[in-house]
This record gives sequence, C-alpha cells and structure tokens, in this order.
Amino acid sequence: MGVSPRVRRSATVLAASAVLWLAGCALGPDYVRPEIDTPAAFKETGDWKLAEPNDAADKGEWWAIYQDPVLADLMSQVDINNQNIKLAEANYRQALAVAGQARAAFFPTIGADAGVTRSSSRVSNTAISGSGVGGISNSYSLSGTASWELDIWGSVRRSVEAGNASAEASAADLANARLSAQALLAQNYFDLRVTDAQKALLGRTVAAYEQTLKLTQNQYAVGVAQRSDVIQAQTQLQQAQASALDIEVTRAQLEHAIALLVGKAPAVFSLTPAPLRAALPPVPVSLPSKLLERRPDIASAERSVVAANAKIGVAKAAFFPTLSLSATGGFQSNSFADWLTLPSRFWSVGPALAATLFDGGLRRAQTDAAIAAYDAQVATYRQTVLTAFQSVEDNLAALNYLGREAAVQNQAVQSAQEAAQLILNQYKAGTVGFQNVLTAQATAYTTERTALTILGRQFTANVLLVTALGGGWHGLPQDGAAASGAASGGAEAPNGGKASGPSAQE
Repeated sequence: MGVSPRVRRSATVLAASAVLWLAGCALGPDYVRPEIDTPAAFKETGDWKLAEPNDAADKGEWWAIYQDPVLADLMSQVDINNQNIKLAEANYRQALAVAGQARAAFFPTIGADAGVTRSSSRVSNTAISGSGVGGISNSYSLSGTASWELDIWGSVRRSVEAGNASAEASAADLANARLSAQALLAQNYFDLRVTDAQKALLGRTVAAYEQTLKLTQNQYAVGVAQRSDVIQAQTQLQQAQASALDIEVTRAQLEHAIALLVGKAPAVFSLTPAPLRAALPPVPVSLPSKLLERRPDIASAERSVVAANAKIGVAKAAFFPTLSLSATGGFQSNSFADWLTLPSRFWSVGPALAATLFDGGLRRAQTDAAIAAYDAQVATYRQTVLTAFQSVEDNLAALNYLGREAAVQNQAVQSAQEAAQLILNQYKAGTVGFQNVLTAQATAYTTERTALTILGRQFTANVLLVTALGGGWHGLPQDGAAASGAASGGAEAPNGGKASGPSAQE
C-alpha cells in the first residue's frame, strides 16, 4: 500500500522544520564575561566607582595636558612612521581577513567547468582479423556545480564569532601598540629635557668652579691660600667638566630612541637642547574606574576570552555529522554541433550526510585543548586587569610621594645655594678653610641635580599613570583639585626652572 501525497507532504514539512530548528542551535557555551574580584576603592586615592568597560571611548590627544608644542609635533609623527604600529595595523587587517574567511562558510560554493578533449584509442580484435581497430574522438563538456554545508550544529557561527572576537582583539592590540609608542615617546622626551636641564646645570657649575679656581689662584699668588687649595679647585673643575661630557652620552641615546619611535634614522634626526617647558598636570581627585577600563590591553585580553569560548563550540560540533547539499548540471557531447543541445544535458542533485565513527580520541582531545585554551585566556584576562590596578596604584603613589619629596628637595636646593655663597664669602675673608668651600659647592650641585632627577621621575610617573588609565582622563569634568598633592609639588625645575649652580665672586 503506497503512502498518500498528503502524508508525504506532512513528512517533508516536519523534516524541513527539524533541519531549521537544528540550524538555530549552536553547540558550546554562550559567552559570559569572567568575574573579577576588584576593589571598590583604590588604596592611593579615594572615590573610585566601578563602571562598564569602554575602551572604544574617545581619549583625545592626551599629551595635550603637558602643553608642549615640540612633544605634540613628535606625537603626530608616531602614527605615520612608527614601524611597530604599522606591524600591529597589518596584523589587524589580517585578523579582519580571517574573520571574512569564516563568514564565507555561510554561503554555498559555486563553480563552473568547460573542457574539450580529443583522444585516440585502439581496440584489438584478433579473433576476427588479427588486426586492431582504432579511432579519434572528441568530447565537449560544460558544467556547473554548487555545494552547501548546512550549519546545523553552529560550527560556522562559532567560527565567525571567534573570528570577529579575534579581529576586535587585534584592533585593541593596535590601539595598545599606538598608546605604548606614544607613552614611550613622552617618557624619552621628558628624560631628554631633564637631561638638557642637567646639562645646563653642569654648564653653570663648570663656570662657577672656574671662578673658584681663579679665586684660589689669586689667593695663592698673594700668599693667602695654599698650593693644595689650587690643586683641589682644579680637581673639582675637571670632575665637573668630565660629568658634562658624560651626560652627552645619555642625551645622544635618548635622542636616538626618539628618532626610532618617530620612524627616522638617528643620523637625520636631532632635537635642539631646550629647557623643560612642559607643565606637570595635576591629577583629578576623582578618577572613575571607567578610565582604567578603557585600557586597550584589557579589551584585547577580554576579547581573546570571547574567541576562545567560541572555539569550544567549534570543537564540540565536530562530534556530530555534517549535512551538505550538492548539485551538478551541464552539457556533454562528442559532437560540437550537438554540444549545447537539450539531448546533451545532464544534471544531478542530492544531499550527503557524513560522520566520523572513530578517530582514536582526536575530537575529544581537541575539545579538551579548546577548554584549556579558554581557561588560559580567562587567567590572562584576570591577570591583565589586576596588573592594571597595580600600575595605577604604583603611579598614584609615586606622584603623591614624589610631589612631597620635590617640595622638600627644592627647599634644600635654596638652602644649599645660600650656604655655598656664605661659606665662599667666609673663605674670602679668611675665616674658613678651602675644604669648606669645596664641600658646600659639591652639596649645592648634588642637591640641585637630585631635584632635577625627582622632576624627571614625576613626569615619568605622570605619563605611566596616563598609560595605566588607557589614555589619560580626557573628557572627565575637572574639579580643579589635584589628587593628594600628587602632581603640584616640584612641577618646575628648582628656582622656577632657572636653577643655578654654585656661584663665586672675584
């Protein structure tokens, strides 16, 4: 007894519905952002509030807070010429292309083939005549093919999800490479300007020591000073001159590092020595945590977790059979005249179901590897976030204590310079020995150089805080207050950027 057409139609509808339902399923866990036990407040400053990640927010030209036009000009060259950024940009384009490859699996593959074959054959027929019968024949063909693998178990969808997440992670890597290059440029630039200030200090110090040497020579000539005083003054001067030459090495290396960051050869790049004109910006009292969560390295780590999670679904889908549809059609004939005629046509269409019955544990091992890779990415993400919190804490603490230290050190500079002048006057009057002069002048130079070193450390900590916050605090409403006095103290070189070395008078 045959099956009625109505029953066959119902069965077809049910089968189609089952296929569509299965196609809506995707194996593997849906992504949930890993939880991280983060503090409600930072140790080094208060009023931190938790917020959602926002790494795509506009960070602006964060270096504008330093108000240095030379630095701004150098920053404009980083994006264009820095090779590490170009490498990250190429990797991002590659990740986009890989994501595109994954999306292509949603669509059928269509191909076409045309060919002409001329062949010769000889058939032996010895039973009849003992000779061979041969001939030459032509074959003409034109065909088209189409195949499509249905994404029943969500393997393609998970692959696309992984590809998109990897592309987003690569975009975050590009942003991180750009931010890192900019931060390193700012650090090297400020170090260079502090070195210029130290070089100027040594120049003033050498001039002061030359005056001291001339003074002792005059004192020795009239019998007031001893020969040892002249030799000690000469030794002090030569040491300062040697230090002035040594600092040129540091400056040259910093200039070469800046040249590399802006993509130029050191031989064709130079920066004219200049005073440190940049302003050390105050850190706002309230820094919402959304600033920290703009960090591109955190975004990259989180999106790598998304990709790893999706790959678990790809691995699990391999346990199930694949269903593909294929169709072939065209024309084939031994005669050119009859090639594209209706009798020469052919076609075939049908589904194919394929499954792996035994693979020696390969798919299970691949699934376990995907799960382990996901766990590793989760750990990397959590460690990246914790490291970010540490970086913010470290630099907030550095700015806080360096600001206090700079204020005290600048007072020490003034005291040491005043003491050096008083002792020099006493030496002229003959009330103290020359050793007191040497000690006072060396102390004045050391205190002022230490003040410049602290200033450089303040700028470095400020730049690192900007980096730790993913590009500063652009767009944050300013309340006009600085965090814990972190940045206000020591914002200028000692004596308002006009620090002088030990002085001497005839």
